[in-house]
Amino acid sequence: MIDPLLLLGFGGVGLLAGFVDAIAGGGGLIALPALLSVGISPISAFGTNKVQSVIGTGIAALTYWRKGFITLRELLPAIAVTYLTSFLGAWLVKSIDTTLLALAAPALLILIALYFAVAPRLSDADRHARFDPRLFVPLMGGVIGFYDGVFGPGTGSFLTVGFVTLFGFGLTRAAGHTKVLNLTSNIGALTLFIPTGHVIWPIAIAMAIGQFAGGYLGAMTGIRFGARLIRPLVVIVSIALAIRLLVFR
Repeated sequence: MIDPLLLLGFGGVGLLAGFVDAIAGGGGLIALPALLSVGISPISAFGTNKVQSVIGTGIAALTYWRKGFITLRELLPAIAVTYLTSFLGAWLVKSIDTTLLALAAPALLILIALYFAVAPRLSDADRHARFDPRLFVPLMGGVIGFYDGVFGPGTGSFLTVGFVTLFGFGLTRAAGHTKVLNLTSNIGALTLFIPTGHVIWPIAIAMAIGQFAGGYLGAMTGIRFGARLIRPLVVIVSIALAIRLLVFR
């Protein structure tokens, strides 16, 4: 029997993680350390985090879609590819050496933080796409979906910078489309984690309740303040994730 006060605390963790994740990604930066701090094994923490994250990310995606920031039909091919590659990544994770990813991810996150900090024209206005989204968004989703299934930290930041730099999306629109593909990659990994029993359901449910509220509030806040909030928060989350990966490995 899990202490009700502990479940209440995890509900608060889920709310905060969902709020941050809906705006800039990186909710796992809050949720995973909390899960590991009570002695949960890394694989169970990963699975439990995926369950609660699906709720917050789903609510955030739905909110962005209802406000007109997501063109769902155009994303369908990318959704299919992202699901398949994230499932494949989760399936292969036990047989893949993630050392290189553990070294590369912080460097990429620092580059993303620098880009969002110094790029002069980042706003909510769409710009000219460097690549055809119909062909290359599925490719991006496939690569990052596989990464999310294998490793995970920074997935939201990587997707957001891809939508902005490669496809010319405004920041709020990029955040909305990021939520859809991040939700898909989480579901793909969970297709494997749930049957194998790597989810602690009482904690996952408590965090999911918090994520429900946090995901909605975060999405509404991101829509309300747009690039003024998303840009600095992506910088902060990316740097925090990089530090965590470098220092607390």
